[in-house]
Amino acid sequence: MTILTKKATILFFFTFTYLFGLAQERDSLKSAPVADTTSVLPDTVAVKDGHLQTAVKVLKGEVLSVPGDFVQIGKVFAKDWRVTAACVAGISVVVLADKPVTRWYQDNIEKNVKYKLPSLPGEGSSRFFYGNDAYLNYSILGLYGGSLIANYKTGQLAALNSMKALVYSYLIAQVGLKAAFARERPDQTLSDGKLARKPYTDDPYNFFKFRKISFSTGPNGTSFPSMHATAYFAVAKVMAMEFHNYWIPYSAVTFIFFADVDSHQHWVGDMVAGGLLGTVIGQGIVTSSRLWEKKQATKKEEEKRLGLNHRHKIDFNYHVLPAISSQMTGLTFFVSL
Repeated sequence: MTILTKKATILFFFTFTYLFGLAQERDSLKSAPVADTTSVLPDTVAVKDGHLQTAVKVLKGEVLSVPGDFVQIGKVFAKDWRVTAACVAGISVVVLADKPVTRWYQDNIEKNVKYKLPSLPGEGSSRFFYGNDAYLNYSILGLYGGSLIANYKTGQLAALNSMKALVYSYLIAQVGLKAAFARERPDQTLSDGKLARKPYTDDPYNFFKFRKISFSTGPNGTSFPSMHATAYFAVAKVMAMEFHNYWIPYSAVTFIFFADVDSHQHWVGDMVAGGLLGTVIGQGIVTSSRLWEKKQATKKEEEKRLGLNHRHKIDFNYHVLPAISSQMTGLTFFVSL
């Protein structure tokens, strides 16, 4: 099998996973009960938008819902303090036990999971097409392009929300939290008993080693939480919620994440924290998007209702009568509501 064939095969695999989720969404829509429109007036029957109308509406909603995205992300944390507290406690326990846990992970997972994905065209051309990230990003772009052609609104929402998930994960995890916690990355051979090579450490409690904010991943950057785990889980959560299927998106991102797994250079606690954070980001984005859609639909229905009532209520009669007197001759116009 040639390298080009391998590239095409793997790219097809990830494109197929998303299209399969899209097909499942369509099947669920087909099986849903059809609304009774017999009592609806002819001018209120919904007409499917054209390709450009759908694309513009979706894009407009995605832009205008940005403030709501962060509100909903915050609400996910605040919704149930017990769940949030349990997650924080769980991350804390993993961090406390990170040295033996990460040592076991390095010896049993990183050393035994050995597979790499072929390079894709354009890989390394930008920060968002670096390494295996290109597989995720090409799949998202493919889903968006295919949904534009098919005039499929859910696919467009899923793709644009996934793009948001990647950007938010980068800003929150890479630029924000990593700079705030400033945790040193673990030595890649914790079990050899030797001193850690710089800039790595064998001390899992090596937090708050502040330095210049790193806008790119690598050994010189800090490690908590994992930006890749955050981004991948955020995208998986978005896809799972949009297409009502958890197996396909989580399997796909896990397969990409563990390709060349030892290059991530993280404590296990970093990845656990990133996965939970990404889940919250993805859920907040989709929730915000749905609330925006609901708000716009409610507004549209209210406008239609008021418009119909207006037409019924503002009905008037008029009469035109001649007016003749010794001083003038003309017409008198009478209006009654």
